[in-house]
Amino acid sequence: MNIQTLYKLLLVAIVPLFASCVDTLDKVGFTIQPENDRVSVGTDTLKLSSRTIQVDSVFSKTKYPILGEYIDPVFGTIRSEYVGEFYYPENQTFKDGAIIESVRLTVSYSSIIGDSLAPMRLAVYKVNKELPKNQNYTNFDPTTRADMSAPLGTQLFTGRNNTYRIETYYSANTPQSVRVYEIHTELPKSIGQSFLDEYKKPNRGAFKNTDTFRKFFPGLYITTNYGNSTILDVNLTSLNIFYKYLDPKGSSEKTDTIRTAEFRLNITPEVTQINHIQNNNDKLLAPNDKGTFVKSPAGVNTEITFPISKIYSELTTRSLNQARFMVYAIPEASQDEKVKLSPPDYLLLVNKDSLQNFFKNRKLYDNVTSFYAPFNRDTYSYNFGNIAAMINYYKRQKKEAFDLIYCLVPVDISFAAGSSQGAPVPTAIYNQMKPSAVMLENKPEKLKLDIIYSSF
Repeated sequence: MNIQTLYKLLLVAIVPLFASCVDTLDKVGFTIQPENDRVSVGTDTLKLSSRTIQVDSVFSKTKYPILGEYIDPVFGTIRSEYVGEFYYPENQTFKDGAIIESVRLTVSYSSIIGDSLAPMRLAVYKVNKELPKNQNYTNFDPTTRADMSAPLGTQLFTGRNNTYRIETYYSANTPQSVRVYEIHTELPKSIGQSFLDEYKKPNRGAFKNTDTFRKFFPGLYITTNYGNSTILDVNLTSLNIFYKYLDPKGSSEKTDTIRTAEFRLNITPEVTQINHIQNNNDKLLAPNDKGTFVKSPAGVNTEITFPISKIYSELTTRSLNQARFMVYAIPEASQDEKVKLSPPDYLLLVNKDSLQNFFKNRKLYDNVTSFYAPFNRDTYSYNFGNIAAMINYYKRQKKEAFDLIYCLVPVDISFAAGSSQGAPVPTAIYNQMKPSAVMLENKPEKLKLDIIYSSF
């Protein structure tokens, strides 16, 4: 038998064997898995609806209030003022023989919104009744607790005034410098004298502790009564009482010396501080087929309706694996970038029924019934990712067809460092008090859920 004939015989033998192997491989897996257990995957798109809703007030317990007024041609007016107690530390004392020289209020800030050169006027009023506890809502009216007959002091200023100091902080072990501006408002010397007289009483009088001091001096109401072009992001509010005293034999030559000192109190997180916010949102609440709005602080939210009832029959027979949710923002190109309101850094997606107590009870997002998304400037959007857990949660709770009404709320988020390889971890969520605003897409092709089901 020649070689060519041998090759033909081998080929005839191998082809049926190869075909048999292929036939066997085609059924690998299916011969193990029963016919009725095969996975079926399907996709769907759920169209959502939205509207802009007014925010009456928000829980505003914050150490960084905002002050001033700003009129935005697109998003309307924001006006803010605040009232606060001053924390009295027990180590704060007057030197013996103190003589009051002057009193002033110092408002410090490092960032502003609006026109930095427009003139504004700060006004300070004395609070004559103790501030309410645990009622830190932005609709609180400070004038109900203050003596409004006349201001204790006023001061003209501009956002970028000439009074400032340079502070240095470290970011990633790199020194960073920031310019901290200050507004100094002279107050009556009688305030300092009343402090000193009370301090000299037996057992230091009302200066015995923080509670007795609060009753003696309930605080100050800080507002503006001129100008509407600037809002300040206040870092610190201080009451400064300057005095002189005799230091017996205090000089290097052992002679009596007159020295100066300062009795300083600050508004701190340990005491009550309430930001009062007023908004004009008429333009945002008017019927609009272009989009909806979010605006902070205490402005407007966007309400989203998830019509789960339309897919409820699918949920009873199939598993919901993914429900991708993204919100697109609409740039406002006609405004000056230097003064316009910017989109919020973060949006919280939270059930409308849970919104009232979410911040008061200091809740965190759980990625089940609440989610947050950062603003992406490249895509100009907020990507909440897969929110299928939300729909599945309420399906287990309700046991019948339902719709969900959620709100998009501007928030601030505090983060703690994660592991060496991990991202920072959110530790607290607050209503955003920094002015911000943006229009959100509400067209059906943009406002939707992209859904993936599976069934067996």
